[in-house]
Amino acid sequence: QVQLVESGGGLVQAGGSLRLSCAASGRTFSSYAIGWFRRAPGKEREFVVHISRRGGVTYYADSVKGRFTISRDNAKNMVYLQMNSLKPEDTAVYYCAATLGAAGTTETWYNYWGQGTQVTVSS
Repeated sequence: QVQLVESGGGLVQAGGSLRLSCAASGRTFSSYAIGWFRRAPGKEREFVVHISRRGGVTYYADSVKGRFTISRDNAKNMVYLQMNSLKPEDTAVYYCAATLGAAGTTETWYNYWGQGTQVTVSS
């Protein structure tokens, strides 16, 4: 089992940057693929990006491709989401999630979730 805690959210102007962190407990963190999802006000939660267990494979939603970068440090049990060129439409609660299975874009594939961190981008 793994527990996830997100941090790094906040208020930023359009065009700015934020780096989100996802801290994981447990000694088997490298066994989990990690995904980031987000839920904007009034919308369903949507896929943002995922990363494989060793970090060699990543996959981005088209809406963030070229602006967001995911990385992980298994020695520190950490996953990071660098968000650049932020837009007001990126405003959402961002969640990291973990799965022992293959990473995917569907939230039902993930067994463990953090509590989320709020990102607000002002225009």
